[in-house]
Amino acid sequence: MKAFRLVVCALLIVATGFACSSKKGPSKADAAFETLAKAYIDKLLEMNPEGATLLGDHRFDDRLGDRSAAGIAAQVAVNKDYLAQLDQIDRASLSEGNGVDYDIMKINLERGIFEAEELREHEWNPLYYNMGGAIYSLVAREFAPIEKRLASVEARVKRIPATLEVAKAQLQNPPKVFTETAILQNQGNISLLKEDLAPFIQQAPGMEAQLKPAIDAAVAALEAYGTWLETDLLPRSNGDFRLGDEKWRRKLRFSLDSDLSKEDIYARATADLAATQQAMYQTALPLYKTYFPNETDETTLSDMKLVNKAVLDKLAETRPNNETIVGKAEKTLAEAIAFTREKKLVTVPDEPVKIIVMPEFQRGVAVAYCETPGPLEPEGETFYSISPTPETWTPERTESFFKEYNDYMLYDLTVHEAVPGHYLQGTHSNKYQAPTLVRAIFSSGSFAEGWAVYTEKVMADAGFGGPEVRMQQLKMRLRVIINSIIDQKIHTEGMTEEEAMALMMNEGFQEDGEAAGKWRRACLTSTQLSTYFVGSAEVEDIRKGYEAKHPNPDLLALHDQMLSYGTPAPKYIKRLMGL
Repeated sequence: MKAFRLVVCALLIVATGFACSSKKGPSKADAAFETLAKAYIDKLLEMNPEGATLLGDHRFDDRLGDRSAAGIAAQVAVNKDYLAQLDQIDRASLSEGNGVDYDIMKINLERGIFEAEELREHEWNPLYYNMGGAIYSLVAREFAPIEKRLASVEARVKRIPATLEVAKAQLQNPPKVFTETAILQNQGNISLLKEDLAPFIQQAPGMEAQLKPAIDAAVAALEAYGTWLETDLLPRSNGDFRLGDEKWRRKLRFSLDSDLSKEDIYARATADLAATQQAMYQTALPLYKTYFPNETDETTLSDMKLVNKAVLDKLAETRPNNETIVGKAEKTLAEAIAFTREKKLVTVPDEPVKIIVMPEFQRGVAVAYCETPGPLEPEGETFYSISPTPETWTPERTESFFKEYNDYMLYDLTVHEAVPGHYLQGTHSNKYQAPTLVRAIFSSGSFAEGWAVYTEKVMADAGFGGPEVRMQQLKMRLRVIINSIIDQKIHTEGMTEEEAMALMMNEGFQEDGEAAGKWRRACLTSTQLSTYFVGSAEVEDIRKGYEAKHPNPDLLALHDQMLSYGTPAPKYIKRLMGL
Protein backbone atom coordinates (compact mmCIF):
# COMPACT_ATOMS: atom_id res chain seq x y z
CA MET A 1 0.00 0.00 0.00
CA LYS A 2 -0.95 0.98 -4.95
CA ALA A 3 1.08 3.55 -6.81
CA PHE A 4 -1.55 6.16 -6.04
CA ARG A 5 -1.65 5.25 -2.33
CA LEU A 6 2.10 5.68 -1.96
CA VAL A 7 1.77 9.37 -2.73
CA VAL A 8 -0.75 10.38 -0.07
CA CYS A 9 1.80 12.37 1.90
CA ALA A 10 2.25 15.23 -0.62
CA LEU A 11 -0.23 17.42 -2.50
CA LEU A 12 0.22 21.10 -3.23
CA ILE A 13 -2.63 23.61 -3.22
CA VAL A 14 -4.27 23.24 -6.61
CA ALA A 15 -5.25 26.86 -6.92
CA THR A 16 -1.71 28.17 -6.41
CA GLY A 17 0.40 28.90 -9.47
CA PHE A 18 4.16 29.37 -9.46
CA ALA A 19 6.01 31.28 -12.15
CA CYS A 20 9.18 29.95 -13.68
CA SER A 21 12.40 31.64 -12.67
CA SER A 22 12.84 33.17 -16.14
CA LYS A 23 11.56 36.72 -16.36
CA LYS A 24 10.16 35.89 -19.80
CA GLY A 25 7.91 33.25 -18.31
CA PRO A 26 7.73 29.60 -19.24
CA SER A 27 8.86 28.37 -22.63
CA LYS A 28 6.34 27.05 -25.12
CA ALA A 29 7.22 23.49 -24.12
CA ASP A 30 6.98 24.33 -20.41
CA ALA A 31 3.59 25.97 -20.88
CA ALA A 32 2.32 22.97 -22.83
CA PHE A 33 3.59 20.55 -20.20
CA GLU A 34 2.15 22.51 -17.30
CA THR A 35 -1.25 22.71 -18.99
CA LEU A 36 -1.22 18.99 -19.77
CA ALA A 37 -0.10 18.03 -16.28
CA LYS A 38 -2.84 20.09 -14.65
CA ALA A 39 -5.53 18.56 -16.85
CA TYR A 40 -4.26 15.06 -16.18
CA ILE A 41 -4.06 15.51 -12.41
CA ASP A 42 -7.56 16.97 -12.26
CA LYS A 43 -8.85 13.90 -14.10
CA LEU A 44 -6.76 11.53 -11.98
CA LEU A 45 -8.11 12.92 -8.72
CA GLU A 46 -11.67 12.75 -10.01
CA MET A 47 -11.22 9.09 -10.95
CA ASN A 48 -9.51 8.26 -7.64
CA PRO A 49 -11.70 9.99 -5.03
CA GLU A 50 -10.34 8.08 -2.03
CA GLY A 51 -6.80 9.06 -2.95
CA ALA A 52 -7.94 12.65 -3.48
CA THR A 53 -9.30 12.74 0.07
CA LEU A 54 -6.04 11.52 1.50
CA LEU A 55 -4.15 14.09 -0.56
CA GLY A 56 -6.33 16.87 0.79
CA ASP A 57 -8.66 17.47 -2.17
CA HIS A 58 -12.20 17.12 -0.79
CA ARG A 59 -14.22 17.71 -3.94
CA PHE A 60 -14.98 14.00 -4.28
CA ASP A 61 -15.42 12.95 -0.64
CA ASP A 62 -18.88 11.54 -1.37
CA ARG A 63 -17.61 9.01 -3.92
CA LEU A 64 -15.75 5.71 -4.11
CA GLY A 65 -13.50 4.76 -6.99
CA ASP A 66 -14.99 2.65 -9.76
CA ARG A 67 -13.33 -0.74 -9.28
CA SER A 68 -15.31 -2.46 -12.03
CA ALA A 69 -13.67 -3.72 -15.20
CA ALA A 70 -15.29 -0.83 -17.08
CA GLY A 71 -13.95 1.70 -14.56
CA ILE A 72 -10.45 0.26 -14.79
CA ALA A 73 -10.61 0.27 -18.59
CA ALA A 74 -11.63 3.92 -18.50
CA GLN A 75 -8.57 4.79 -16.41
CA VAL A 76 -6.33 2.89 -18.81
CA ALA A 77 -7.79 4.85 -21.71
CA VAL A 78 -7.10 8.12 -19.89
CA ASN A 79 -3.51 7.08 -19.16
CA LYS A 80 -2.88 6.09 -22.77
CA ASP A 81 -4.37 9.33 -24.05
CA TYR A 82 -2.22 11.50 -21.78
CA LEU A 83 0.86 9.40 -22.48
CA ALA A 84 0.39 10.04 -26.19
CA GLN A 85 -0.03 13.78 -25.56
CA LEU A 86 3.04 13.81 -23.33
CA ASP A 87 5.12 12.25 -26.09
CA GLN A 88 4.29 15.25 -28.27
CA ILE A 89 6.10 17.63 -25.92
CA ASP A 90 9.79 18.31 -26.54
CA ARG A 91 11.39 16.98 -23.34
CA ALA A 92 14.73 18.66 -24.12
CA SER A 93 13.12 22.11 -24.17
CA LEU A 94 11.74 21.90 -20.64
CA SER A 95 13.17 23.64 -17.60
CA GLU A 96 15.14 21.43 -15.23
CA GLY A 97 12.28 21.13 -12.73
CA ASN A 98 9.65 20.45 -15.38
CA GLY A 99 11.99 17.94 -17.00
CA VAL A 100 12.04 15.94 -13.77
CA ASP A 101 8.26 16.16 -13.50
CA TYR A 102 7.92 15.08 -17.14
CA ASP A 103 9.93 11.93 -16.41
CA ILE A 104 7.91 11.23 -13.25
CA MET A 105 4.60 11.72 -15.03
CA LYS A 106 5.67 9.47 -17.91
CA ILE A 107 6.75 6.54 -15.76
CA ASN A 108 3.60 6.74 -13.66
CA LEU A 109 1.35 6.80 -16.71
CA GLU A 110 3.16 3.68 -17.89
CA ARG A 111 2.82 2.20 -14.41
CA GLY A 112 -0.94 2.69 -14.37
CA ILE A 113 -1.27 0.89 -17.70
CA PHE A 114 1.00 -1.95 -16.57
CA GLU A 115 -0.89 -2.48 -13.32
CA ALA A 116 -4.30 -2.54 -14.98
CA GLU A 117 -3.46 -4.56 -18.09
CA GLU A 118 -0.74 -6.91 -16.88
CA LEU A 119 -0.82 -7.20 -13.10
CA ARG A 120 -4.64 -7.11 -13.04
CA GLU A 121 -4.91 -7.15 -9.24
CA HIS A 122 -8.65 -6.49 -9.47
CA GLU A 123 -8.97 -10.12 -10.54
CA TRP A 124 -6.89 -11.76 -7.79
CA ASN A 125 -6.26 -9.38 -4.90
CA PRO A 126 -9.22 -8.99 -2.51
CA LEU A 127 -7.30 -6.29 -0.61
CA TYR A 128 -8.00 -4.08 -3.62
CA TYR A 129 -11.59 -3.87 -2.37
CA ASN A 130 -10.84 -2.81 1.21
CA MET A 131 -12.74 0.44 1.73
CA GLY A 132 -11.92 1.04 5.39
CA GLY A 133 -9.44 3.77 4.51
CA ALA A 134 -12.05 5.57 2.41
CA ILE A 135 -14.24 5.94 5.50
CA TYR A 136 -11.55 6.47 8.12
CA SER A 137 -9.90 9.29 6.17
CA LEU A 138 -13.10 11.33 6.45
CA VAL A 139 -13.13 11.32 10.26
CA ALA A 140 -9.46 10.99 11.23
CA ARG A 141 -8.73 14.69 10.65
CA GLU A 142 -10.92 17.73 11.32
CA PHE A 143 -10.63 19.26 7.86
CA ALA A 144 -14.32 20.30 7.88
CA PRO A 145 -17.24 20.43 10.35
CA ILE A 146 -18.20 16.99 11.60
CA GLU A 147 -21.64 17.23 10.00
CA LYS A 148 -20.12 17.75 6.56
CA ARG A 149 -17.65 14.91 7.01
CA LEU A 150 -20.37 12.55 8.24
CA ALA A 151 -22.51 13.41 5.21
CA SER A 152 -19.60 12.23 3.06
CA VAL A 153 -19.28 9.13 5.26
CA GLU A 154 -22.93 8.36 4.61
CA ALA A 155 -22.50 8.77 0.86
CA ARG A 156 -19.48 6.47 0.76
CA VAL A 157 -21.00 3.91 3.11
CA LYS A 158 -24.02 3.66 0.82
CA ARG A 159 -21.67 2.65 -2.01
CA ILE A 160 -20.01 -0.18 -0.10
CA PRO A 161 -22.56 -2.94 -0.93
CA ALA A 162 -22.26 -2.30 -4.67
CA THR A 163 -18.47 -2.34 -4.50
CA LEU A 164 -18.55 -5.68 -2.68
CA GLU A 165 -20.70 -7.10 -5.46
CA VAL A 166 -18.07 -5.97 -7.94
CA ALA A 167 -15.46 -7.81 -5.87
CA LYS A 168 -17.50 -11.00 -5.88
CA ALA A 169 -17.92 -10.80 -9.64
CA GLN A 170 -14.28 -10.06 -10.47
CA LEU A 171 -12.19 -12.06 -7.98
CA GLN A 172 -11.23 -15.35 -9.54
CA ASN A 173 -8.31 -17.27 -8.04
CA PRO A 174 -6.49 -15.25 -5.39
CA PRO A 175 -3.42 -16.48 -3.54
CA LYS A 176 -4.51 -17.88 -0.20
CA VAL A 177 -2.49 -15.36 1.84
CA PHE A 178 -4.38 -12.48 0.19
CA THR A 179 -7.78 -13.93 1.02
CA GLU A 180 -6.74 -14.69 4.59
CA THR A 181 -5.59 -11.10 5.06
CA ALA A 182 -8.78 -9.78 3.45
CA ILE A 183 -10.85 -11.79 5.96
CA LEU A 184 -8.92 -10.18 8.83
CA GLN A 185 -9.25 -6.67 7.42
CA ASN A 186 -12.93 -7.15 6.60
CA GLN A 187 -13.56 -7.83 10.28
CA GLY A 188 -11.79 -4.55 10.99
CA ASN A 189 -14.05 -2.76 8.52
CA ILE A 190 -17.12 -4.08 10.32
CA SER A 191 -15.71 -2.87 13.64
CA LEU A 192 -14.96 0.50 12.05
CA LEU A 193 -18.59 1.00 11.05
CA LYS A 194 -20.19 -0.52 14.15
CA GLU A 195 -17.86 0.85 16.83
CA ASP A 196 -15.19 3.29 15.70
CA LEU A 197 -17.59 5.73 14.02
CA ALA A 198 -19.74 6.02 17.16
CA PRO A 199 -17.66 8.73 18.91
CA PHE A 200 -17.79 10.89 15.79
CA ILE A 201 -21.55 10.41 15.36
CA GLN A 202 -22.00 11.43 18.99
CA GLN A 203 -20.52 14.80 18.05
CA ALA A 204 -23.48 15.31 15.70
CA PRO A 205 -26.34 13.47 17.44
CA GLY A 206 -28.90 14.85 15.05
CA MET A 207 -27.34 12.73 12.28
CA GLU A 208 -27.51 9.37 14.02
CA ALA A 209 -30.93 8.45 12.64
CA GLN A 210 -29.86 9.58 9.17
CA LEU A 211 -26.67 7.49 9.20
CA LYS A 212 -28.06 4.33 10.79
CA PRO A 213 -29.80 2.81 7.73
CA ALA A 214 -26.72 3.23 5.54
CA ILE A 215 -24.38 1.83 8.20
CA ASP A 216 -26.67 -1.11 8.95
CA ALA A 217 -26.92 -1.98 5.26
CA ALA A 218 -23.15 -1.74 4.80
CA VAL A 219 -22.47 -3.86 7.90
CA ALA A 220 -24.88 -6.51 6.64
CA ALA A 221 -23.14 -6.46 3.25
CA LEU A 222 -19.69 -6.71 4.86
CA GLU A 223 -20.81 -9.61 7.07
CA ALA A 224 -22.20 -11.43 4.04
CA TYR A 225 -19.00 -10.62 2.16
CA GLY A 226 -16.95 -12.02 5.05
CA THR A 227 -18.93 -15.24 4.88
CA TRP A 228 -18.36 -15.37 1.14
CA LEU A 229 -14.63 -14.81 1.62
CA GLU A 230 -14.40 -17.66 4.12
CA THR A 231 -16.74 -20.21 2.58
CA ASP A 232 -16.53 -19.51 -1.14
CA LEU A 233 -13.37 -17.62 -2.08
CA LEU A 234 -10.91 -19.07 0.45
CA PRO A 235 -11.42 -22.73 -0.61
CA ARG A 236 -10.66 -21.75 -4.20
CA SER A 237 -7.81 -19.36 -3.40
CA ASN A 238 -5.09 -21.37 -5.08
CA GLY A 239 -3.35 -18.64 -7.02
CA ASP A 240 0.42 -18.12 -6.89
CA PHE A 241 1.46 -15.02 -4.96
CA ARG A 242 4.86 -15.10 -6.71
CA LEU A 243 5.00 -12.64 -9.61
CA GLY A 244 7.71 -14.41 -11.55
CA ASP A 245 10.91 -12.86 -12.85
CA GLU A 246 9.57 -10.85 -15.78
CA LYS A 247 6.64 -9.18 -13.99
CA TRP A 248 8.67 -8.61 -10.82
CA ARG A 249 11.44 -6.84 -12.76
CA ARG A 250 8.90 -4.60 -14.50
CA LYS A 251 7.04 -3.84 -11.29
CA LEU A 252 10.37 -3.13 -9.56
CA ARG A 253 11.19 -0.49 -12.17
CA PHE A 254 7.91 1.27 -11.52
CA SER A 255 8.17 0.90 -7.74
CA LEU A 256 11.71 2.28 -7.49
CA ASP A 257 12.21 4.45 -10.58
CA SER A 258 15.86 3.48 -10.19
CA ASP A 259 18.57 2.63 -12.69
CA LEU A 260 19.70 -0.29 -10.51
CA SER A 261 18.91 -3.74 -11.90
CA LYS A 262 17.85 -6.79 -9.94
CA GLU A 263 21.42 -8.06 -10.15
CA ASP A 264 22.87 -4.72 -9.02
CA ILE A 265 20.62 -4.70 -5.97
CA TYR A 266 21.50 -8.26 -5.01
CA ALA A 267 25.24 -7.63 -5.31
CA ARG A 268 25.07 -4.50 -3.16
CA ALA A 269 22.82 -6.18 -0.62
CA THR A 270 24.98 -9.27 -0.10
CA ALA A 271 28.13 -7.17 0.29
CA ASP A 272 26.35 -4.84 2.73
CA LEU A 273 25.03 -7.79 4.72
CA ALA A 274 28.52 -9.00 5.59
CA ALA A 275 29.78 -5.47 6.31
CA THR A 276 26.85 -4.69 8.59
CA GLN A 277 27.24 -7.92 10.56
CA GLN A 278 30.89 -7.00 11.13
CA ALA A 279 29.98 -3.46 12.19
CA MET A 280 27.45 -4.89 14.62
CA TYR A 281 30.14 -7.14 16.11
CA GLN A 282 32.42 -4.15 16.69
CA THR A 283 29.61 -2.45 18.60
CA ALA A 284 28.50 -5.59 20.40
CA LEU A 285 31.84 -6.80 21.72
CA PRO A 286 32.34 -4.08 24.38
CA LEU A 287 28.72 -4.52 25.48
CA TYR A 288 29.17 -8.29 25.64
CA LYS A 289 32.20 -7.90 27.90
CA THR A 290 30.16 -5.63 30.17
CA TYR A 291 27.14 -7.92 30.29
CA PHE A 292 29.18 -11.11 30.65
CA PRO A 293 32.37 -10.11 32.52
CA ASN A 294 33.23 -13.69 33.41
CA GLU A 295 33.35 -14.83 29.80
CA THR A 296 37.00 -14.60 28.76
CA ASP A 297 37.32 -17.49 26.32
CA GLU A 298 38.81 -16.08 23.13
CA THR A 299 36.97 -18.59 20.96
CA THR A 300 33.68 -17.34 22.33
CA LEU A 301 34.66 -13.69 22.12
CA SER A 302 35.70 -14.10 18.49
CA ASP A 303 32.42 -15.76 17.49
CA MET A 304 30.72 -12.86 15.69
CA LYS A 305 27.21 -14.28 15.49
CA LEU A 306 27.26 -15.58 19.06
CA VAL A 307 28.34 -12.21 20.46
CA ASN A 308 25.88 -10.27 18.32
CA LYS A 309 22.94 -12.47 19.27
CA ALA A 310 23.82 -12.56 22.96
CA VAL A 311 23.90 -8.77 23.17
CA LEU A 312 20.66 -8.41 21.20
CA ASP A 313 18.98 -10.96 23.50
CA LYS A 314 20.16 -9.01 26.52
CA LEU A 315 18.80 -5.75 25.14
CA ALA A 316 15.47 -7.44 24.41
CA GLU A 317 14.94 -8.04 28.13
CA THR A 318 13.90 -4.39 28.50
CA ARG A 319 10.72 -4.09 26.50
CA PRO A 320 7.23 -2.54 26.40
CA ASN A 321 3.85 -4.27 26.25
CA ASN A 322 0.48 -3.43 24.69
CA GLU A 323 -0.32 -1.09 27.59
CA THR A 324 2.98 0.81 27.63
CA ILE A 325 4.17 0.93 24.02
CA VAL A 326 2.34 4.12 23.02
CA GLY A 327 3.52 5.99 26.11
CA LYS A 328 7.09 4.89 25.55
CA ALA A 329 6.89 5.89 21.90
CA GLU A 330 5.75 9.37 22.95
CA LYS A 331 8.79 9.64 25.23
CA THR A 332 11.21 8.52 22.51
CA LEU A 333 9.65 10.99 20.08
CA ALA A 334 10.27 13.92 22.43
CA GLU A 335 13.87 12.81 22.88
CA ALA A 336 14.41 12.38 19.13
CA ILE A 337 13.10 15.87 18.40
CA ALA A 338 15.30 17.46 21.05
CA PHE A 339 18.39 15.52 19.90
CA THR A 340 17.90 16.36 16.21
CA ARG A 341 17.59 20.04 17.01
CA GLU A 342 20.53 20.04 19.41
CA LYS A 343 22.84 18.36 16.90
CA LYS A 344 21.53 20.51 14.02
CA LEU A 345 21.11 17.49 11.78
CA VAL A 346 18.11 18.79 9.83
CA THR A 347 15.43 21.41 10.38
CA VAL A 348 12.62 20.00 12.55
CA PRO A 349 9.16 21.35 11.66
CA ASP A 350 6.72 22.67 14.26
CA GLU A 351 3.69 20.88 12.80
CA PRO A 352 2.11 18.38 15.23
CA VAL A 353 2.62 14.62 15.15
CA LYS A 354 0.35 12.25 17.06
CA ILE A 355 1.09 8.68 18.09
CA ILE A 356 -2.00 6.49 17.72
CA VAL A 357 -2.94 2.83 17.88
CA MET A 358 -3.25 1.44 14.35
CA PRO A 359 -6.90 1.04 13.29
CA GLU A 360 -7.91 -2.59 13.12
CA PHE A 361 -8.85 -2.52 9.44
CA GLN A 362 -5.25 -1.59 8.55
CA ARG A 363 -3.54 -4.32 10.55
CA GLY A 364 -1.98 -7.47 9.20
CA VAL A 365 0.70 -6.01 6.91
CA ALA A 366 3.03 -3.61 8.75
CA VAL A 367 3.89 -2.95 12.41
CA ALA A 368 3.90 0.84 12.13
CA TYR A 369 3.35 3.59 9.61
CA CYS A 370 3.47 7.36 9.37
CA GLU A 371 0.89 9.40 7.49
CA THR A 372 1.30 13.13 7.03
CA PRO A 373 -1.63 15.32 5.97
CA GLY A 374 -1.87 16.68 2.46
CA PRO A 375 -0.78 20.31 2.13
CA LEU A 376 -4.39 21.27 1.48
CA GLU A 377 -4.70 20.65 5.23
CA PRO A 378 -1.50 22.29 6.47
CA GLU A 379 -2.78 22.38 10.04
CA GLY A 380 -3.61 18.68 10.06
CA GLU A 381 -1.86 16.23 12.33
CA THR A 382 0.63 13.61 11.26
CA PHE A 383 -0.16 10.14 12.55
CA TYR A 384 2.61 7.85 13.81
CA SER A 385 0.59 4.65 14.07
CA ILE A 386 1.68 1.56 15.99
CA SER A 387 -0.06 -1.80 15.76
CA PRO A 388 -0.64 -3.70 19.01
CA THR A 389 -0.53 -7.46 19.02
CA PRO A 390 -3.83 -9.10 18.02
CA GLU A 391 -5.91 -10.59 20.82
CA THR A 392 -5.73 -13.94 19.05
CA TRP A 393 -1.96 -14.19 19.49
CA THR A 394 -0.53 -16.61 22.01
CA PRO A 395 1.46 -15.24 24.96
CA GLU A 396 4.60 -16.71 23.38
CA ARG A 397 4.10 -14.90 20.09
CA THR A 398 3.28 -11.64 21.88
CA GLU A 399 6.47 -11.96 23.92
CA SER A 400 8.44 -12.55 20.72
CA PHE A 401 6.95 -9.41 19.21
CA PHE A 402 8.02 -7.20 22.08
CA LYS A 403 11.45 -8.76 22.22
CA GLU A 404 11.84 -7.53 18.65
CA TYR A 405 10.35 -4.11 19.45
CA ASN A 406 12.14 -3.67 22.75
CA ASP A 407 12.78 -0.30 24.38
CA TYR A 408 15.96 0.30 22.37
CA MET A 409 14.41 -0.75 19.07
CA LEU A 410 11.53 1.60 19.82
CA TYR A 411 14.01 4.50 19.69
CA ASP A 412 15.14 3.41 16.24
CA LEU A 413 11.55 2.85 15.08
CA THR A 414 10.60 6.35 16.22
CA VAL A 415 13.54 7.80 14.31
CA HIS A 416 12.37 5.96 11.18
CA GLU A 417 8.67 6.75 11.42
CA ALA A 418 8.83 10.23 12.89
CA VAL A 419 11.98 12.31 13.52
CA PRO A 420 14.03 12.76 11.50
CA GLY A 421 12.36 10.11 9.34
CA HIS A 422 8.92 10.00 7.70
CA TYR A 423 7.14 12.74 9.64
CA LEU A 424 9.95 15.21 9.15
CA GLN A 425 10.52 14.36 5.49
CA GLY A 426 6.81 14.37 4.68
CA THR A 427 6.31 17.73 6.35
CA HIS A 428 9.22 19.24 4.43
CA SER A 429 7.82 17.72 1.24
CA ASN A 430 4.44 19.34 1.79
CA LYS A 431 6.12 22.76 1.60
CA TYR A 432 7.65 22.13 -1.81
CA GLN A 433 6.27 24.39 -4.54
CA ALA A 434 6.46 23.90 -8.30
CA PRO A 435 4.60 24.81 -11.49
CA THR A 436 2.84 21.41 -11.53
CA LEU A 437 1.53 18.94 -8.95
CA VAL A 438 3.18 15.95 -10.63
CA ARG A 439 5.95 15.55 -8.08
CA ALA A 440 3.47 15.94 -5.24
CA ILE A 441 0.96 13.42 -6.58
CA PHE A 442 3.51 10.79 -7.57
CA SER A 443 5.83 10.86 -4.57
CA SER A 444 8.55 8.24 -4.41
CA GLY A 445 8.28 5.43 -1.88
CA SER A 446 11.93 4.71 -2.56
CA PHE A 447 13.04 8.16 -1.42
CA ALA A 448 10.59 8.29 1.49
CA GLU A 449 11.72 4.92 2.85
CA GLY A 450 15.33 5.47 1.86
CA TRP A 451 15.46 8.75 3.76
CA ALA A 452 13.90 7.16 6.85
CA VAL A 453 16.45 4.32 6.86
CA TYR A 454 19.29 6.74 6.19
CA THR A 455 18.31 8.89 9.17
CA GLU A 456 18.55 5.90 11.49
CA LYS A 457 22.27 5.80 10.70
CA VAL A 458 22.63 9.57 10.93
CA MET A 459 21.13 9.55 14.43
CA ALA A 460 23.19 6.57 15.57
CA ASP A 461 26.35 8.14 14.16
CA ALA A 462 25.57 11.25 16.22
CA GLY A 463 25.25 9.14 19.38
CA PHE A 464 21.48 9.00 19.83
CA GLY A 465 20.71 6.34 22.45
CA GLY A 466 24.31 5.19 22.75
CA PRO A 467 25.66 1.79 21.65
CA GLU A 468 22.44 0.03 22.65
CA VAL A 469 20.43 1.96 20.07
CA ARG A 470 23.29 1.59 17.58
CA MET A 471 22.85 -2.18 17.93
CA GLN A 472 19.18 -1.84 17.02
CA GLN A 473 19.98 0.48 14.12
CA LEU A 474 22.38 -2.11 12.75
CA LYS A 475 19.84 -4.85 13.34
CA MET A 476 17.28 -2.79 11.46
CA ARG A 477 19.87 -2.28 8.73
CA LEU A 478 20.26 -6.06 8.47
CA ARG A 479 16.50 -6.32 8.19
CA VAL A 480 16.43 -3.76 5.38
CA ILE A 481 19.16 -5.60 3.49
CA ILE A 482 17.49 -8.97 3.92
CA ASN A 483 14.14 -7.47 2.88
CA SER A 484 15.58 -6.70 -0.54
CA ILE A 485 17.08 -10.18 -0.84
CA ILE A 486 13.94 -12.11 0.09
CA ASP A 487 11.78 -9.81 -2.03
CA GLN A 488 13.48 -10.91 -5.22
CA LYS A 489 14.27 -14.46 -4.11
CA ILE A 490 10.66 -15.18 -3.12
CA HIS A 491 9.02 -13.71 -6.20
CA THR A 492 11.54 -14.68 -8.88
CA GLU A 493 13.46 -17.71 -7.61
CA GLY A 494 11.00 -19.72 -5.53
CA MET A 495 12.50 -19.11 -2.08
CA THR A 496 10.48 -21.10 0.45
CA GLU A 497 9.12 -19.88 3.75
CA GLU A 498 11.63 -22.04 5.60
CA GLU A 499 14.54 -20.58 3.62
CA ALA A 500 13.33 -17.02 4.13
CA MET A 501 12.78 -17.57 7.85
CA ALA A 502 16.25 -19.05 8.25
CA LEU A 503 17.87 -16.10 6.49
CA MET A 504 15.97 -13.56 8.58
CA MET A 505 16.57 -15.29 11.90
CA ASN A 506 20.13 -16.60 11.42
CA GLU A 507 21.66 -13.74 9.47
CA GLY A 508 19.44 -10.88 10.64
CA PHE A 509 18.88 -12.02 14.25
CA GLN A 510 15.12 -11.47 13.93
CA GLU A 511 12.66 -12.96 16.39
CA ASP A 512 10.44 -15.74 15.10
CA GLY A 513 7.30 -13.58 15.16
CA GLU A 514 8.93 -10.75 13.23
CA ALA A 515 10.28 -13.13 10.60
CA ALA A 516 6.89 -14.82 10.22
CA GLY A 517 5.20 -11.46 9.77
CA LYS A 518 7.79 -10.39 7.21
CA TRP A 519 7.27 -13.57 5.19
CA ARG A 520 3.59 -12.72 5.00
CA ARG A 521 4.31 -9.13 4.08
CA ALA A 522 6.76 -10.20 1.37
CA CYS A 523 4.03 -12.36 -0.14
CA LEU A 524 1.53 -9.51 -0.07
CA THR A 525 3.67 -6.56 -1.20
CA SER A 526 5.98 -7.60 -4.02
CA THR A 527 8.77 -5.05 -4.72
CA GLN A 528 7.77 -2.78 -1.79
CA LEU A 529 10.30 -4.38 0.54
CA SER A 530 13.07 -3.42 -1.89
CA THR A 531 12.33 0.29 -1.52
CA TYR A 532 14.04 0.49 1.89
CA PHE A 533 17.44 -0.84 0.88
CA VAL A 534 17.56 0.62 -2.61
CA GLY A 535 16.27 3.98 -1.40
CA SER A 536 18.73 4.19 1.48
CA ALA A 537 21.64 3.11 -0.75
CA GLU A 538 20.78 5.83 -3.26
CA VAL A 539 20.34 8.47 -0.54
CA GLU A 540 23.76 7.53 0.80
CA ASP A 541 25.10 7.90 -2.74
CA ILE A 542 23.70 11.45 -2.80
CA ARG A 543 25.58 12.23 0.39
CA LYS A 544 28.80 10.72 -0.95
CA GLY A 545 28.50 12.78 -4.12
CA TYR A 546 27.86 15.92 -2.10
CA GLU A 547 30.82 15.26 0.22
CA ALA A 548 33.07 14.78 -2.81
CA LYS A 549 32.24 18.36 -3.84
CA HIS A 550 31.92 19.78 -0.31
CA PRO A 551 34.36 18.15 2.14
CA ASN A 552 33.22 18.26 5.78
CA PRO A 553 29.70 19.40 4.84
CA ASP A 554 27.23 21.12 7.10
CA LEU A 555 24.71 18.31 7.62
CA LEU A 556 21.88 20.73 8.32
CA ALA A 557 22.44 22.44 4.96
CA LEU A 558 22.92 19.15 3.11
CA HIS A 559 19.82 17.50 4.54
CA ASP A 560 17.61 20.56 4.16
CA GLN A 561 18.64 20.78 0.51
CA MET A 562 17.91 17.10 -0.03
CA LEU A 563 14.42 17.61 1.40
CA SER A 564 13.72 20.80 -0.54
CA TYR A 565 12.65 19.07 -3.76
CA GLY A 566 9.55 17.26 -2.51
CA THR A 567 9.61 13.46 -2.71
CA PRO A 568 10.96 12.45 -6.12
CA ALA A 569 13.02 9.29 -6.58
CA PRO A 570 16.63 9.68 -5.36
CA LYS A 571 18.07 9.81 -8.87
CA TYR A 572 16.15 13.02 -9.54
CA ILE A 573 17.37 14.63 -6.33
CA LYS A 574 20.91 13.74 -7.33
CA ARG A 575 20.29 15.38 -10.71
CA LEU A 576 18.75 18.51 -9.17
CA MET A 577 21.68 18.87 -6.78
CA GLY A 578 24.11 18.70 -9.69
CA LEU A 579 25.83 15.54 -8.44
